[in-house]
Amino acid sequence: MKISLIQMNSRQAKAANIAAATDLIERAVAEEQPDWVCLPECFDFLGGTRAEKREAAEILGEGPAYRAMQDLARKHGIFVHAGSILERIAGQELIHNTTLVFDRAGKEIARYRKIHMFDITAPDGTQYHESSAFKAGNAAVTYDCEGLIVGCAICYDLRFPDLFQVLAEKGAEMIALPSAFTLLTGKDHWEVLCRARAIETEAYFCAPAQTGTHHVGGDVRSTYGHSLVVDPWGHVTARASDGVGIVSTRIDRNLVAKVRAQIPVARHKVRIR
Repeated sequence: MKISLIQMNSRQAKAANIAAATDLIERAVAEEQPDWVCLPECFDFLGGTRAEKREAAEILGEGPAYRAMQDLARKHGIFVHAGSILERIAGQELIHNTTLVFDRAGKEIARYRKIHMFDITAPDGTQYHESSAFKAGNAAVTYDCEGLIVGCAICYDLRFPDLFQVLAEKGAEMIALPSAFTLLTGKDHWEVLCRARAIETEAYFCAPAQTGTHHVGGDVRSTYGHSLVVDPWGHVTARASDGVGIVSTRIDRNLVAKVRAQIPVARHKVRIR
C-alpha cells in the first residue's frame, strides 16, 4: 500500500486552509498515486483565540472541512485520514479535536477525538492550555484499511505509551499521528518519540505535521514540521523537508509480521500491578 503524508502551514483562515489541503491532496494523487493520504492536526484551523476556534468548529457531516475531505476520497478512490478538524459540541463552549477517516467511496469509517490535552509551559515560558478550549475524548480507535488495521492518535498523545499499547492490542499494524508539534519540543523529542512508539508497537508509525508559524492572540507560535514515517523496526523510511509539501512511501505488512515474529513482545508482555 502506498501512502502520502501532507505537511501544511495552517493558520486562522479556514477556507484557505481547506483549499490548501485540497490542493496538496490533488498534487499527491497526481504525482504519487497513493492509496492512503494523511493530513496534519488542525489542518482546517490552527491558532486563534478560544472564541475564534469555536466559531471555526463545525458539526460533523455538515461543515466544509468534512465535506471537502469526503469528496476528495470519493473523487480519487483513496482513503483520506483527515488529520484533525475542530468539532463543535452542541450546547457546549468546549470543542473536540477530531480525526475523521473516509474510505475510497467517501464513507466515514472512523472518528477519533484527541484524548490528551496539551497543558504545559514550554522551555521558553510559553504556556499552552488546550483544555481551556478543547474537551478530551475517551476512546481508543482503530479501523480496517483493506485488511490493514490502522490506529488513531493526535500530537500530544505521542507522550503516552499506554494508548499505543492499547492500539497494538486492538490489532494496529500502522498508527497515524497527525500533529502540530511545537518547534522547541519537536527539535528534541519528535523523532525519538515517534521511533520509540514504532519500536514498542512493532507497527508502522505515520506522523504528518504542521510546519511554520501561526498566531495565538498576539503571540507567534512555531511548529516543527519534519513529517515522517517509521517502520516497525524503528527506521525512518520517509521524511519531509522544511516547508509545505508531501512525503510518500510504501507500507509492507509482511515486515510487520516479520518483526513481530523476531521479537514477540506481545507474547512476552507481563501485567504488572
